[in-house]
Amino acid sequence: MTKNQDIRHGRHCVFILHIHLVFVTKYRRDVFTKAILDDLKETFASVCADFEADLVEFDGEDDHVHLLVNYPPKVAVSNLVNSLKGVSSRMIRKKHYASIKNKLWGRSLWSPSYFAGSCGGAPLEVIKQYIEQQKTPH
Repeated sequence: MTKNQDIRHGRHCVFILHIHLVFVTKYRRDVFTKAILDDLKETFASVCADFEADLVEFDGEDDHVHLLVNYPPKVAVSNLVNSLKGVSSRMIRKKHYASIKNKLWGRSLWSPSYFAGSCGGAPLEVIKQYIEQQKTPH
């Protein structure tokens, strides 16, 4: 078995959990610039650290962002998402970016919805096959 550097250890568990998150701006408004995305990356990394998670990858376009996060099993994805979106929205409003001043509706930066997809590890078919091949006791 090869040693995987991404495997993490908790007190009673060994884990490797990655989630792909996508957040879109309210009404899909084009609000992000490179400078804003750079600030968002720092903010997201800081929030992840508060959850003992790692922001593995981040990028975006003018109306949405993608995050790849490695997180521990004790973290509820919905709590992580709420914190990421809430803290980043406050940061954006606090910095008063001129480029988005007239593009936001009220105090909302993000759409209330989001995409979350688990990723990493073996494909589902490989895992199913492995489980099926276990030696069931008689």
